[in-house]
Amino acid sequence: MRRLIPLALPLALAGLVLAGCAVTAQPAASPSASSLTTETSVQTTSDIDSTIPAAAADLIAANADGTVVNDDEWSIADAETITLSGSTASSDSAGVSIDGSTVTITAAGVYQLSGTLDGNVVVAAPDDAQVVLVLDDATIASTSGAAIQVVTADDVAINLAAGSSNAVTAATFADADASAAIYADSDLTLSGTGALTVTDTGNDGISATDDLAVIGGTITVDASDDALRGKDSLIVQDGTLTLTAGGDALKSDQTDDATQGYVWIAGGTVTATATDDGIDAWTDALITGGTVSLATDDDGIHSEIALAISGGDVTISRSNEGIESGDIRIAGGTTSVTASDDGVNASGGSSTSTSSGGGMGGGMQDTGETLTISGGTLVVDAEGDGLDSNGSITMTGGDVTVHGPTGQGNGALDSNGGIDVSGGTLAAIGSAGTAESPDESSAQGWLAATASGSAGSTVRITDATGAVIAEYTAEKAFATVVFSSSAITDGQSYTVTVDGTATSVTAGVAVAGGMGMGGGMGGGRR
Repeated sequence: MRRLIPLALPLALAGLVLAGCAVTAQPAASPSASSLTTETSVQTTSDIDSTIPAAAADLIAANADGTVVNDDEWSIADAETITLSGSTASSDSAGVSIDGSTVTITAAGVYQLSGTLDGNVVVAAPDDAQVVLVLDDATIASTSGAAIQVVTADDVAINLAAGSSNAVTAATFADADASAAIYADSDLTLSGTGALTVTDTGNDGISATDDLAVIGGTITVDASDDALRGKDSLIVQDGTLTLTAGGDALKSDQTDDATQGYVWIAGGTVTATATDDGIDAWTDALITGGTVSLATDDDGIHSEIALAISGGDVTISRSNEGIESGDIRIAGGTTSVTASDDGVNASGGSSTSTSSGGGMGGGMQDTGETLTISGGTLVVDAEGDGLDSNGSITMTGGDVTVHGPTGQGNGALDSNGGIDVSGGTLAAIGSAGTAESPDESSAQGWLAATASGSAGSTVRITDATGAVIAEYTAEKAFATVVFSSSAITDGQSYTVTVDGTATSVTAGVAVAGGMGMGGGMGGGRR
């Protein structure tokens, strides 16, 4: 697992205000909005908004600076007009050249495009240029490469004019110079309040080799491979995104820099269907706000290094593994996961292995991965392990409910390094084959019961006086119940009642015949 020195990050976390020019080497005071076209707003880690929990804030600070062109950095009054007319176009701008069906923009500035073009729009401006393309009822369809391609520029923005409906279509290929319907060899920002539909039948929908930021617009992407791809980073602040991907829905895959290759959802609404991962980050994946709904055939959210959810509303309605990373942190928000394999899987770490000290004679190894839950609401419906860590599971707060699995080869809770619970509420309702309980050393009391039921069964937990501590409706068949909350005291008697059938248990005693404490089957890594 990497450990990074926190870097200055030009992201005001409350509103995700990102500067649009080259990042300065040293932290500086944030400039006024009117100066953003010539200066960069740089924020030190000490300035990080206190509303972002530390579980996500240190990951944000550990990643490189993001770049965006805000709407207040340019004016539509300065726009040059480009009229698209079938197989050609026209413009009076000195910064525009037209060769048949290819429109080339060669200078910095704001350009307003409208009409229909069966061809290509190319940005070949100076390396330090900021170019804004305002799509105002523009339809661009290419049969030869990207429909919109940035060859050279510093920062490029595609703004969707208010009330406009725009479409970009292409059939690019992975080995092409520009392998997306909209392809930028630069930083790229999508903004505005209009609508954009992007279709690529050969490869990616929208791709940038540097930072890709979405700060507005109603954007629909249907791509043969990845829908949105920012190689250095992919950041969503606002907008309504509907993504259909033959590959990953949202992806960042910079492999040459440990501070890049991250995906950050800070706001907006994202609805994505993907054949591969919903979110795929080479380094870190962060969700601090917004509404995210994912249906995938592989992982719902996957990152190679760390993954944090500290806000927002996340629904993974279909996945193989719901959430997977070596360092998973749930610190806030509302998260619902449905998985055909593991629901939340901490795997892939590289720390030194130690004996697990429990379950199957200690045969599985603690390889250093961590699943930490400190806040928020998490509901998991899994056919593999519900919460799984090749290392440890730590819970200090939050509200967690696990339904499943039903098979005997997995468990609702499964760790190689033990489960420590010191706060929050945990309910794990699953099979009996590998039922694991929290560690004996956990500061918070817990109970485990052999109690069977089916989907729709009512599970009620009461204390010795008959007072109801908690009640749940099972989502599927089950044979064990594990529960922990501040209302449970080790050594005291409690009753777990399923549809009227009562089972008496003593808090702190593992299920007979189960995997006991601090062990479990572990694994789950593909």
